[in-house]
Amino acid sequence: MPKPIVAIVGRPNVGKSTLFNKLIGERLAIVEDQPGTTRDRIYGETEWCGRILTVVDTAGLLPGDDDAELPLAEMTRRMREQVQIAIEEADAIIFLVDAKHGLTATDEEVAELLRKTNKPVVLGANKAETEERRLNAVEFYQLGLGEPIPLTAFHGTGTGDLLDAVCAALPQVETEEEEEETLKIAIVGRPNVGKSSLLNKLIGTERTIVSAIPGTTRDTIDTEMLFEDQKITLIDTAGIRRRGAIEPGIERYSVLRTLRAIDRSDVTLLLIDAVEGPTAQDTHIAQMILEAKKGVVLVVNKWDLIEKDNNTYQEFTEWMRQAFHFIPYAPLVFISAKTGQRIHKVLEMAQLVNEERNKRISTSELNKLLREAVQAHPPAAIHKGAHLRLYYATQPQVAPPVFLFFTNAPEEIHFGYKRYLENRLRDAYGFVGTPIVLVFRAQEEDEAGEQGRQKRRRR
Repeated sequence: MPKPIVAIVGRPNVGKSTLFNKLIGERLAIVEDQPGTTRDRIYGETEWCGRILTVVDTAGLLPGDDDAELPLAEMTRRMREQVQIAIEEADAIIFLVDAKHGLTATDEEVAELLRKTNKPVVLGANKAETEERRLNAVEFYQLGLGEPIPLTAFHGTGTGDLLDAVCAALPQVETEEEEEETLKIAIVGRPNVGKSSLLNKLIGTERTIVSAIPGTTRDTIDTEMLFEDQKITLIDTAGIRRRGAIEPGIERYSVLRTLRAIDRSDVTLLLIDAVEGPTAQDTHIAQMILEAKKGVVLVVNKWDLIEKDNNTYQEFTEWMRQAFHFIPYAPLVFISAKTGQRIHKVLEMAQLVNEERNKRISTSELNKLLREAVQAHPPAAIHKGAHLRLYYATQPQVAPPVFLFFTNAPEEIHFGYKRYLENRLRDAYGFVGTPIVLVFRAQEEDEAGEQGRQKRRRR
């Protein structure tokens, strides 16, 4: 199911960031800049009404004279630009106002902007802690955007009603009749690593603008093609700079478009500049792909520009494996989008990853592997000498592959043992380029034994 984008807009100091943090369930004002563990946090996700929503916090809209030659005027212009872009990117908008201070001219200015859009708008009256403020919130009816919903973002009261209104305003999800098993491939990476050049070379025509100026591609662009009798949709995206380099305008919100492209894809091609090598921002993007549980191919572009000797390939491969240690299953392809060197390998590898992503292992094979794994390396004993037991396993889902293990103490499964089981699965069945998910569920021993006997009878 697609993840709709919900933007929170309003003037400064109405509590947009407080509401954002409350909806997301964590404080995201401060983030760690550690490769492979974080991503650009101008957004977050929340689940409501059975749907996952991408929520976007925006800067406050300040009043001011755009023509005045003052720093404040430039700040105002930039902030207005951000709000406009957030509106354009959003599927629905939360317009937050302040019930404590009442209706202001800036609120009316933002409302005028929102009325000109075709986007659904939900009006939230924040800081409505008292009965008097909740009653006074009716003055926001003057904005012409429907019923104001009283809430207190700091305490979380009223946020459920707000999200109910958001979900009701979102377009209904249509069942995707997917296009004859079309394989969706997103091309992502930092600016100027050759994403559009690769796309153009793959389809053999100038479908997108190719430029040496980072950020040329601001919109995601879908291109359909046929490769070895399979329909493929290529999704080109804007480049993602490191967090400190993202400017307050259009480029900042291009991150959302790239996230949406990753979410829509089956397999993601992460382009790396061979001249620069893997960077911290490359690993940030890889973490986005990992969090989305999508297939991934690491594509090293501009390989033709590298001076090579007998050790170059091996040394660069080791460098890449070290940088992307958290996705060791990702295959590597070395190409030149400019010359076309080995670009056919990109689509071939993407097809392979998609097949691996949809691979299903029979229950009998899976439990044979589980027995052998436990026999070769039993899990550590839990407290008071009790034994940790893994009864049986099954695979309830593909894309990504999910494996469900039944055990007497799921909370006692050590991270290292989970990694051991994952490695055994990969050694036996590959799963090239795709994350696999291990889930451990509690099961009483007597019940597990009976279910195991039933399974054996059915087989």
